[in-house]
Amino acid sequence: MIETINLADKFALIDQPWDPRIAAELNGQHVRLAKLAGRFVWHHHSEADEFFLVVKGRLRMGLRDGGPERWVDVAEGEMIVVPRGVEHCPEAEQEAYVLLFEPAETVNTGNVRNDRTRDHLGRV
Repeated sequence: MIETINLADKFALIDQPWDPRIAAELNGQHVRLAKLAGRFVWHHHSEADEFFLVVKGRLRMGLRDGGPERWVDVAEGEMIVVPRGVEHCPEAEQEAYVLLFEPAETVNTGNVRNDRTRDHLGRV
């Protein structure tokens, strides 16, 4: 059945930061929702670009893309695309709500394995 998805309702179902959930699927891609708080881990995805849309709050994206490390501020309502292979580190000083769009097989921590790695995502 085709139905609308209310993002506020779906974000309300997420209890923990850095625990992405699948909100929808299309063409082998996941639309994922995550709450972010604090700093994540530096990582990259060798096979996939990664799309971040800040739905609520602010995000800082650390980037190591061939030059000196830099940080980009992404405000509520803004988005950023991190190209495949670019090492990055999301950070949110205050809790932020983020919508991600990426291939279904993409692991959230990319080339890094740690306690925040989620191999199997739940749905909201």
